[in-house]
Amino acid sequence: MEGSRGIAHELLTEILEDAHWAPTHGLTQPWRFHVFTGAGRVRLADALQSLYDKTTPEAEIRPEKRAKLREGPLQAPVCVSVAALVESGGRISRSDEICATACAVQNLMLSAHQRGIGSFWSTPPVACHPEFATWLGLDSRHMPLGLVYLGYSKEGAAPQSTRVPLDERVTFHAA
Repeated sequence: MEGSRGIAHELLTEILEDAHWAPTHGLTQPWRFHVFTGAGRVRLADALQSLYDKTTPEAEIRPEKRAKLREGPLQAPVCVSVAALVESGGRISRSDEICATACAVQNLMLSAHQRGIGSFWSTPPVACHPEFATWLGLDSRHMPLGLVYLGYSKEGAAPQSTRVPLDERVTFHAA
């Protein structure tokens, strides 16, 4: 993805609206998206590095991981932080709320793809840490689930993907 070619705000809003129509048990709509563009990406990159330093034992800090946390938000023109509202003791299970949020992310990524925009869901531990939720201004009822990077592919760099045959992943049960 290239960070220099921005995504129009109207287009980004359409993509987020598509995400918002994900299925959700009890219509709780637990997803929370924090969208970083422009200079906001620099603030996010700085925060990710700072939180990495704060939450990682000193002996485990790896300069290459730290650098990658900064590079990600700066390479894509849009970075979306994803969190799920997972209140304990609610009528909808924590698992249902996380799955609904994952469906919203899938909708977001499919909508972006339909519009010629590439996407990548990244889940570095620091972006899934409760401290990150706090940095976003969310309370302890929210579970951060990573970052989705959005951007146009570099010319001629469209990713190729393959899948194993479907029959290796599906079992039909009849009668």
